[in-house]
Amino acid sequence: MDFSLSDEQRMLEETLTRLVADQCNPEQRNALIAGRGATPSKLWDIFAELGLLAMPFSESVGGLGGDGVDLMLIMQALGRGLVPEAYIDGLLIPGTLLARLADPAQAQQWLTPLLEGQHQLAMAWNETTSRYDIDTPQTRAERHNDGWHLHGCKQVVINAPGAAALLVTARLADETLGLFLVPNDGLRSHSYTTIDNQCAGDIELDETLPASALLASGEELLCALGEALAVGRAALCAEAVGAMEVACEQTLDYLKERQQFGAPLSRFQVLQHRMVDMHLLLEQSRSMAILAATSLQLPPEQRDYRVAAAKAYIGEAAHFIAEQAIQLHGGMGMTEECYVSHYAKRLVMFDHALGDSDYHLETVMAHFDLAS
Repeated sequence: MDFSLSDEQRMLEETLTRLVADQCNPEQRNALIAGRGATPSKLWDIFAELGLLAMPFSESVGGLGGDGVDLMLIMQALGRGLVPEAYIDGLLIPGTLLARLADPAQAQQWLTPLLEGQHQLAMAWNETTSRYDIDTPQTRAERHNDGWHLHGCKQVVINAPGAAALLVTARLADETLGLFLVPNDGLRSHSYTTIDNQCAGDIELDETLPASALLASGEELLCALGEALAVGRAALCAEAVGAMEVACEQTLDYLKERQQFGAPLSRFQVLQHRMVDMHLLLEQSRSMAILAATSLQLPPEQRDYRVAAAKAYIGEAAHFIAEQAIQLHGGMGMTEECYVSHYAKRLVMFDHALGDSDYHLETVMAHFDLAS
């Protein structure tokens, strides 16, 4: 198959590479993390000016009509630079749901400003009892006068502190799943930073909302969630490939520089074998990321199987490369000053985002069972 990029895609890749190199070196990244607040960062404004926020969305909702490969190029560049912006959790997944489910008034209020970089959103679907299944929440939504009353708790809501609103899953009275748009104004929450420097929060919900807060429910919602999850997982795969590239590069550079017994570590055959293993997994992961990116327009069953296979494989590969990068750096690889440690932490957490390898292998095996 021909995996070569078009002229426009090569320009996009080159532009992103220069942008990330100029705007997100280690010192700048630390400043972005320290300065995060309720308003988007200057880097996010640059993303908006360049059209990177609108790229993955169709022209019918104000986007630029980019495809899965365009999204893959964006996420690989963000992964290489370890960019701490919530592109997936604050833009891509909630934006995909709003594009599918919002009425014109809701799109004008929430989706258009999202694509223009004026605010970010967050997905509140994780709960202590749900593992990775987002369609079985304990949070309840009950009819209250002409509106709704939500009560429950959501854990590890990525980007919650900086989100203008949350998209919250809840169980309705008829036991179907509902999705609510809840403005992040006065919600009770506990904010913290994850080990890979993402902003997150635990949310306590006891909110009265208007009837229009319900975006969708039932089968319509499940179809939209399936699409949003597939897009998010494919984007995560591409981001992980970008981070793995740099982890391999930095590890190889260290082995070439570090001297022991009068020779660089890269001269020792056993360490050469480890680097070969890392690069083999990297290149196989790159192929799987391409598979995921080019499968987003397929029918749901084929799409979900291919994306699950990619996520499962890259999750295990990312974990292996993170461990090897740390071990080959030795004790210094565990320090904050050694930048490869930040890549390792992001790669370890990647496996748990939107389902770990074991979870997605279940999807792959279920596909085989159906096929047989």
